[in-house]
Amino acid sequence: MTPDASPAPLAEDDRQPGATLALALATLALAVNFWAWNLLGPLAPTYRELLSLTPFQVSLLVAVPALIGSLARIPIGALTDRLGGRVMFTAVTALTILPVVFLSVADAYSSLLVGGLFLGLGGASFAVGIPFVNAWTPPARRGLALGIYGAGNVGTAVSGFLSPSIAESMGRPAAFWVVAVALAATAAVFFLLGRDAPGRTPSAGSMTARFVEAFKLPVARDLAFLYAVTFGGFVAFGAYLPTFLVDAYGLEVADAALRAAGFIVLATVTRPIGGALSDRFGGVPVLLVSLITIGLGAVVTAFEPGIVTATVGFLAIAAALGAGNGAVFALVGRRSPPSQVGSITGLVGAAGGLGGFLPPIIMGLVFQATGSYAIGLMLLSDVAFAGAIYAAWRLREVRLSDAS
Repeated sequence: MTPDASPAPLAEDDRQPGATLALALATLALAVNFWAWNLLGPLAPTYRELLSLTPFQVSLLVAVPALIGSLARIPIGALTDRLGGRVMFTAVTALTILPVVFLSVADAYSSLLVGGLFLGLGGASFAVGIPFVNAWTPPARRGLALGIYGAGNVGTAVSGFLSPSIAESMGRPAAFWVVAVALAATAAVFFLLGRDAPGRTPSAGSMTARFVEAFKLPVARDLAFLYAVTFGGFVAFGAYLPTFLVDAYGLEVADAALRAAGFIVLATVTRPIGGALSDRFGGVPVLLVSLITIGLGAVVTAFEPGIVTATVGFLAIAAALGAGNGAVFALVGRRSPPSQVGSITGLVGAAGGLGGFLPPIIMGLVFQATGSYAIGLMLLSDVAFAGAIYAAWRLREVRLSDAS
């Protein structure tokens, strides 16, 4: 049996008491952490006006949280294999309070960058929930369960909806203090009610050794690249779309933030749908359709058509990114050795976060140089189409259970 076909610890018909509560708690914790992770994106146009920032400085500001949010997933995923989801979700959520409070008083660009760097810890929390939920869920339903967990991405939309309005009505620091309180409450609830799956066996060996073992698996490397496209696109658009809409279509900051939040909501809703479709038809077909749709949507929006056409294009991209994210982790759940799910999740999740770090910077540089975002969006279409070809080539060997 190959490593990516290792048996799961649960039988297909196992239903463990407490699984629903575990999934609900993990999804809630992810949503609140992602709310914190995306605080700077919706407020970036405001900071641009206050500090007279260049397009590149704005793009760097919204991209920095993605850097730590991606790299930290590697050790956090490995630690989750050893310590369990209850301990790690509580710890990560509590620690994310620190940069949120720091940013509430930051008033210089350098301070915002430092705070944003550590704000990435909230994004790294994603690597905790995948092994936590996976251990509670039988193989036949992992695509749906992990998709529901991934719908905690809605926290980025919550930030888009609420953060600008809170900052406008109550003052900019209040947008951060509200999140700090939500993080504290979530950490307390997870510590009191969260439980690791019965029979969980802590992984042995050093963190470095587990990462190297995970990296050696072809399925981990392949899915890491593909998640860099799908989740990277989600993170990049979630953070940079408000700025894009203000620059390209002259929208007000609040209007642009609401539209970007709608993009995130749709991508969030389609993530569990992508997972459920992967349970039914296999993760590879769902992933291929998603990548092709992303490429086509990027081509349409690259020409900066009317706002109605652009909205349709961006919504198609959002739906495809969400479904693609669900498909990737349906494949992670099915093809990963159970004892390495956390480490593989850390690797794949890190690639996804890094995929969200570069696009905003590229978009900012392109706009600063040309006054248009066309080249940046065409690059996205190229990457998406290349990803579809790569997925068809590398993942064509689909196990029977992936298509059942």
